[in-house]
Amino acid sequence: MEIKKVGVIGCGAMGSGIVQVCAQSGYNVVVLEMNEQLLKKGLASIESFLNKGVEKGKMTPEEKNAILKKIQGTVEYREFSTCDLVVEAVQENMEVKQRVFEELDRICPHHAILATNTSSLSIIDIASATRRQEKVIGLHFMNPVPLMKLLEIVRSVATSEEVLEICREFGKSLGKTVIIAKDTPGFIVNYLQYPFRLNAIRMLEAGMATREDIDAAATLGLGHPMGPLALQDLVGLDVTYAGALSVYEETGDPKFLPPVLMKKMIAAGWLGRKSGKGFYTYKKPE
Repeated sequence: MEIKKVGVIGCGAMGSGIVQVCAQSGYNVVVLEMNEQLLKKGLASIESFLNKGVEKGKMTPEEKNAILKKIQGTVEYREFSTCDLVVEAVQENMEVKQRVFEELDRICPHHAILATNTSSLSIIDIASATRRQEKVIGLHFMNPVPLMKLLEIVRSVATSEEVLEICREFGKSLGKTVIIAKDTPGFIVNYLQYPFRLNAIRMLEAGMATREDIDAAATLGLGHPMGPLALQDLVGLDVTYAGALSVYEETGDPKFLPPVLMKKMIAAGWLGRKSGKGFYTYKKPE
């Protein structure tokens, strides 16, 4: 099967990035949001990102406009009725994702592949909401999607070999390096990084070092491009909390149990860059 039209559910930080890379790679894309306000915000973020590319000489204004013409925004699920692949990028909540997939299963053509961008939730549990479990797969993009080169593909026990290969080629067409993970808690990327980021928070919580020194240790001592606390602010504390907690609940491994400090910061609304405050303070978003 050839993928010609891609659907994306959600036009937030991850969804908008997925829309952008698909359109830049020549695919026609339809993106859905809950309401017109969120849709306009997401589409504006894509245009803003592309404008920066024009300013830096990475693309021409004509190329930018050609990319934007490939993107269609909607608030109606019925627009996915002609899609070959739909990628879900909503909040990390199993019930929410299952409702989305149940609706997609009803609307999308029989041949369509349904993918989730979940960072840690069970693919087969999400697929159980559909009548096409063999066509459900995980496509875990890294944040920010237009800049990060990795795509983690997660195959459930039911995902067919054909769907896996189609998605592998799709990932390559986006310019991504593809890795294949089993449908285990945290997959590959987050099974590696959750304990690292959570330990950084525990160190700060225990007063072992300042936030600046913890991040400097990672960037200058370990060669990481960004410190774990700065990275946590970029990803969002609520996102990591939900993901790490889901892995803990599946495995019982204490290294995935989010620290108390993290829970209190989320309660205070300190979610990171998107709220204007996390471990660091940022310009408050509009």
